[in-house]
Amino acid sequence: MEYKDYYKILGVERSATQDEIKRAYRKLARTYHPDVSKEADAETKFKEAGEAYEVLKDPEKRAAYDELGANWQQGQDFRAPPNWDAGFEFRGGGYTEADPSQFSDFFDSLFGGARGGRSGQFTGAREFHAQGQDHHAKVVIDLQDAFDGAKRTITLRAPEVDDEGHVIVKDRTLSVTIPKGVREGQHIRLAGQGSPGMGRGKAGDLYLEVRFAPDPLYRVEGKDVYLDLPVAPWEAALGASVKTPTPTGPVMLKIPPGTTQGRTMRLKGRGIPGSPAGDMHAVIKIVLPPADNEKAKELYQQMEREMPFDPRAGLGV
Repeated sequence: MEYKDYYKILGVERSATQDEIKRAYRKLARTYHPDVSKEADAETKFKEAGEAYEVLKDPEKRAAYDELGANWQQGQDFRAPPNWDAGFEFRGGGYTEADPSQFSDFFDSLFGGARGGRSGQFTGAREFHAQGQDHHAKVVIDLQDAFDGAKRTITLRAPEVDDEGHVIVKDRTLSVTIPKGVREGQHIRLAGQGSPGMGRGKAGDLYLEVRFAPDPLYRVEGKDVYLDLPVAPWEAALGASVKTPTPTGPVMLKIPPGTTQGRTMRLKGRGIPGSPAGDMHAVIKIVLPPADNEKAKELYQQMEREMPFDPRAGLGV
């Protein structure tokens, strides 16, 4: 996937004001509109300009896009870092300038799934009431928080436009209760923490999308947790009880004789808490002792002599 430099596409500097971005887009839209331009690539340039403007006209999308940094070059191979937009606060939003289905994969990888705002209603001759827009943000928590529940203080970055038309980012700090058993991708709702309402309309809500920080031991799939469990060759061959970590504390896990590499041992109910709870899966990884001294080498040579074994017997070679 190619990186798109939206500033270069519109022909503006990264320090451009919102008005300068609007003027640049309108000029390109007039120049390359398919009904006007005779250039062969006019339609492509028209769509690119629309996509660039969709991002840069929106202070929230623009600030998040800028977070990726200025080191990428137009056309470079690009993959968005995991949770690259965590901590950015987005309003209800929605697409206003173009059909999002016409945007590139690059746009979709960053901003796919934008949500629409809420509409208001007239309740009197001169009164207009509207519920405030919901806000959305992604937060990254530790896996252990999902097992224990926690109270955390988080800081969200909320982009705004200053009096000179430049996008600035202001921080706001919130106290959040992380419920026990929350899963990745679920949302924590903070009532009334979105945009203020109009008239007698209620404030919108803030929805925090939960993501897990990389864990040194575990990986998560849904509500199940996976652990690569190292075992010695004799433990796998002869069977053993080995002390095994789990997010809720260590347990003794019985390894059956003849266990092979990659076998999965299920620990029921040791996954993400819930009704029912998820499971934990210990994936067996057989680890060979190093032959880094004479005694170890002698033992391996003895095994070679006394235990005839061809690991490639089933390959037919």
